[in-house]
Order: sequence, then structure tokens, then C-alpha cells
Amino acid sequence: MKWSTTAAVLLAAAPLAAADLPKPLVTGLKNPESVCLGDDGAIYVTEIGEFDKAGDGQVSVIRDGKATVFAKGLDDPKGIVAYKKAFYVTDKTRVVKIDAAGTVTEFLAADKFPVPPLFLNDIAIEPEQGTLFVSDSGNLKGEQGAVFKIDVKTGKASVIIDSKTLPGLNTPNGLALDGPSKLLLLDFGSGLLHRVNLADHTSEKVAEGFDGGDGLTWNKDGQLFITSWKTGKVFGISSLGEMPVLLSETLESAADSCLDATGKFVLVPDMKAGTLTAFPAMIP
Repeated sequence: MKWSTTAAVLLAAAPLAAADLPKPLVTGLKNPESVCLGDDGAIYVTEIGEFDKAGDGQVSVIRDGKATVFAKGLDDPKGIVAYKKAFYVTDKTRVVKIDAAGTVTEFLAADKFPVPPLFLNDIAIEPEQGTLFVSDSGNLKGEQGAVFKIDVKTGKASVIIDSKTLPGLNTPNGLALDGPSKLLLLDFGSGLLHRVNLADHTSEKVAEGFDGGDGLTWNKDGQLFITSWKTGKVFGISSLGEMPVLLSETLESAADSCLDATGKFVLVPDMKAGTLTAFPAMIP
């Protein structure tokens, strides 16, 4: 069934019920937001700690079901990606770099952005060119949101999406590359999923219905998994243009996500519950 702009979100016949929810890989995390795999194959999770409290945020590494502190002294760390034996993390209004030893350095300060960022959120990497893409959710009221492109080598940042280039842009959040020339953008406020052409910054809507949309993760078969922080739901799309399927509605606040090392599971932090859970990376 192909997507139409008037169609409602298609619900799976049997989304995961509470009794079917996989057991969390780890519990006791402090407002976990984003997750990625390191070059060592371990799982790394950003923990915001207390919102708007400077210095109590951290990145934890999970091995054998146990979380230990990897890097500390952050403010409100959110999106995280691994690239060339280092991690890049959005930390409120700046981007930090964390080396393999857990040492934190400021990669891009707030005053180095082309416009002052308000709420840096998700981050994605195009590894061939070494380009970071960072979403700024703006004032969280549907204003001043943007997506930045950052050259890892030079640290130069530019705006590729804002309300001028994408009318109706509300609260940019989740990001994922769709090949080398397109970027998927999930809007937390409007619930829309956009595909942005990186060459000319034009965009098209490819799906809708993700109120509070947060994470975007591809599996190895080209299926897309989408989380909603606001509703705790996890969706799947077999291919862009098809209708989303509701896979689970059992989490409290499904945050950013990533594929696990086996490629068989999608790792989803639950911010409010303080857990990290692995969902099967398949769509019924």
C-alpha cells in the first residue's frame, strides 16, 4: 500500500504488548537520549542527567549488560555518532568530541555556528566526506529550528534547512542519511518525515503521523525504524513511500536509536524509564 498525504498511520495487526516487550539490556540510566556503536563494537549511550544542570551529563558504555561511565562533565548531551575512533555529541548549544579514552574537547562552540543554536538535538555522519549533520530544535515552540552541516576537517558549519527553505518546519529532530545525497529529517512538532536533497536543499514529505518523532534507524534491508519520544511508540516503514506500521507502544518515551552490532535489533533508549531495550529489526 502506497503512502498518500491523507492516509492515517497504518497500525500493525499485533504490535508488541507490554507482556511481549523485550527485557531491557540495562536499567538505571539517567535520562538516556541517544545511542550508537563504537569502533570497538560496544554500545555508547548519552545520559542527560538533570535537565539544564551544567556538568552532570555523561556518556556511558554498555558491556555485558552493565553500564559504566565513559565520559563525564557534559551539560545536556543528546545525539551521538562514532567516527574514526572518536565520538561527536550534541551538548546543548555546542558539539563536543570525545576520544577513545573518554576525554572531552569542544569541537564546535555555539558562537561558531552561522546562527546561534538554541537546542541542538540529533546528529548524523556521512562517513565518506566526513560531514556531520546536526538538528537544532529551536525554541521548542515551533520557531527558530534548523539543520546544520559541519565539515569534520575544518569545523565549518552552514545552514541547510530552516523555516525559509522548508516552510512549516516546526521542531527538527531525528536525522538519517538516505544515501550520500539525501537526508531524512523527522519533525518532532509536526510529526512529518521529510527527505532533503543535499545538493539544492529542496525537500519532500515522505511520511507523517509521528507526533513527538525522535529517532531514525535503517536496518540492513533498507527498512526504516522511527521512534516517538512523546508517545513511546516504535514504527517501521518497509520502504519509503509505504505506510508506517506500529511495532510497539509499550515504552514511556522512545528516544534516539541505532542498529546493534548484529544488525538484528534496533536499540532504543527510554528516557523516562531510564532503560535501553533491543527491538527486533524486522517489520511483520
